[in-house]
Amino acid sequence: MKVRLTIAVIGLFTVFFSGLSGLQAQGLQTERMVPESATQVKLSYAPLVADSAPAVVNIYTRKVVRNRSAMFDDSLFKRFFGDQFSFGMPKERVRGSLGSGVIVRPDGIIVTNNHVIEGADEVTVVLADRREFDAEIILADPRTDLAILQIDSGEEPLPVLRLADSDNVLVGDIVLAIGNPFGIGQTVTGGIVSATARTQQGISDFGFFIQTDAAVNPGNSGGALIGIDGELLGINTAIYSRTGASNGIGFAVPANMVKSVLRAALNEGQLVRPWLGVRGQSVTNDLAAGLGLDRAGGVLVDEVYADGPAAEAGIGTGDVIMAVGGKEIIDEPGLNFRIATMQEGDEIPLAVLSDGFIQERIVALELPPEDPPRNLSKLDGRHPFQGVTVGNMSPRFNEELQINSFLKGVIVLEVERRSPAARYQFLVPGDVVMAINGVRVDQVQELNDVIDENAEQFVYQIRRRGRVQECTIVPNRSFRCSTLR
Repeated sequence: MKVRLTIAVIGLFTVFFSGLSGLQAQGLQTERMVPESATQVKLSYAPLVADSAPAVVNIYTRKVVRNRSAMFDDSLFKRFFGDQFSFGMPKERVRGSLGSGVIVRPDGIIVTNNHVIEGADEVTVVLADRREFDAEIILADPRTDLAILQIDSGEEPLPVLRLADSDNVLVGDIVLAIGNPFGIGQTVTGGIVSATARTQQGISDFGFFIQTDAAVNPGNSGGALIGIDGELLGINTAIYSRTGASNGIGFAVPANMVKSVLRAALNEGQLVRPWLGVRGQSVTNDLAAGLGLDRAGGVLVDEVYADGPAAEAGIGTGDVIMAVGGKEIIDEPGLNFRIATMQEGDEIPLAVLSDGFIQERIVALELPPEDPPRNLSKLDGRHPFQGVTVGNMSPRFNEELQINSFLKGVIVLEVERRSPAARYQFLVPGDVVMAINGVRVDQVQELNDVIDENAEQFVYQIRRRGRVQECTIVPNRSFRCSTLR
């Protein structure tokens, strides 16, 4: 266990972080200057745009949608004939969308938003010089709303944008947004960084955004947010708007998150994020008062995974994680972002409030364990659960499913159409099977063992949407459920 204690009482917490912020700002102050003359004010961004814009591409997607005649979808028609009425050939139509992307490697690796290419049957990339290429989706990550594409442009290297260290972005920095708004063609807009570390926007699971007032509109998604040195600060992702047009509030995924997804894409497309092994909650003003803090901030640890990285470093329930790698943690999304941008094996210092003192704990990050193995299985036999696909939950599998990584048991993944479970909703995807006929179920094999095809009735407990239900099935006769808690 690697632990170093810092002699710092809670009252010094404010001084600690204000000093840290002051040093960061002082160190960067000489690189950022206010114009001092009319000549400097008249300087143009044209050379910067000329160097950067060729690395920003337009992306067009096509998806074939099959629709039946509107008559078959009429509610009155369905009432008499049901959903299975299927004569007539379904009609096909093509649904298109557009967005932007950024070339980050000369061999044709492109970063864009996941929502730009999600569900697409065809993806076309158009370069700034009007050349067109079919693109292959290497990795799509809905949790960060990022996707990595590749095109084959031959032996000629493509122009690229270099990824910046987005932790160096400061409020007030001048930025340019380059993209394809409304499909009118490549467009450049300018502004400043309005805020950093925006975490409560609900845009993605790892929300931690650079906010800018540079005009960003539909079609800009996946485009570049660059600094005045021409480096890529982030990928434009979303806007805050009531009309769908720019209101001067745009959000970009920071370059440091782009780096982590890109790294995974180039590593055989396997995206498994490092894991701290804690579950917690953001420290609100009410919690801060109870913890003796003078302001909200940090993450209160509610649960620690046994033998996980945090447990090995001596972090326990009730501790408050205040900083990661010298970066202040404001809330839980901020902690998740910091960990997600790192790699397995990284040893990082955490500032932790424990027993009234700020202590430094060195944590060696690991990948979440898959224990037990997921054992995906389709239940078979003459029983009400026939046609249900289940699997064992584990931290690794739960991360993929985007659910609480600490949950254990057997989760329902899919219910076969026309199966008894589908018709009567005995089980639905997301249910966690806890027990059947009085026997606790922890793994798929135990579930298979406990299902008796000759049973006269099945009494089982499930956790559905956070509530525990007990259900009773009498085959071919009755089905009822009641909520226990």
